[in-house]
Amino acid sequence: MADKELVDQFLEMLAAERGRAANSLSAYRRDIEHYRSLASASLLDTQPETIRDYLAALHTEGLKASTVARRLSALRQLFLFLYREGIRTDNPAKNIESPRQPAKLPKTLSDKDVERLLDTAETKAQRGKLKALRAHALLETLYATGLRISELVSLPRRAVGPDTTMILVRGKGGRERMVPLGDKARKALTVYLKVLHAKEAEKGAKSPSGAHYLFPSRGAKGHLTRRRAGQIIKKLSLEAGLNPANVSPHKLRHAFATHLLTNGADLRAVQQMLGHADISTTQIYTHVIDERLKSLVLEKHPMADD
Repeated sequence: MADKELVDQFLEMLAAERGRAANSLSAYRRDIEHYRSLASASLLDTQPETIRDYLAALHTEGLKASTVARRLSALRQLFLFLYREGIRTDNPAKNIESPRQPAKLPKTLSDKDVERLLDTAETKAQRGKLKALRAHALLETLYATGLRISELVSLPRRAVGPDTTMILVRGKGGRERMVPLGDKARKALTVYLKVLHAKEAEKGAKSPSGAHYLFPSRGAKGHLTRRRAGQIIKKLSLEAGLNPANVSPHKLRHAFATHLLTNGADLRAVQQMLGHADISTTQIYTHVIDERLKSLVLEKHPMADD
């Protein structure tokens, strides 16, 4: 049976059984035809080595790992179809591994962006309104500790006092860790809690089931939700003249780690503060710093244009 007929049968199956759209079918055909143009054997005679040679050729061309992975996926599905239909007695693509995708570097905020954000929150908090004080305390604590937003909003109120220098945090998998709390964050929290306590005393508020959260809410969970915290931070970013799409609680966590490492912090210490079980997760931030240094050299070095 000719290769073209086999490809046509495969695409008919995708359209009939899986409901693939015309554009998707065209993409499959292009990827398979590209393989056929470079492969040293027909579809019926293809061996694992044939596919590996093809992938090596793609690598030589300098194609992105994502493109190579997409073309390999098309071949895997094609040869699986031929095997299941009994057209081939084996599947040569079965044990072919996809190329490793390069790790995506976390997007983070610059020192100046964080400074603008914190200054905006502090200026608003000076008016003494509870919501502004809460936003300032939330932001300062998030950046000072690198906590996950879910960890921060669920902190009990007893976790922080006027003299607190370390916070006990329960993270993923129930693992506990101690995280330092800086002066600015502690002061912002102290002022916020003072006004919060006064407001609660005015209303005669009582803690439900004895549970008092650092950032209480009338919602079902009893504390500020991650979504609401994100909205507060995005609103502040807009007021600070930053693009809200580039600011989030998680990016502040990234900024915390990146800025610490940039200033010489020990990788193991940062791992512990972030609550990463594996140091390889923390090491991604060293790549962010490497990229920043490359950009700095290219932009600022007097010989960069030569």
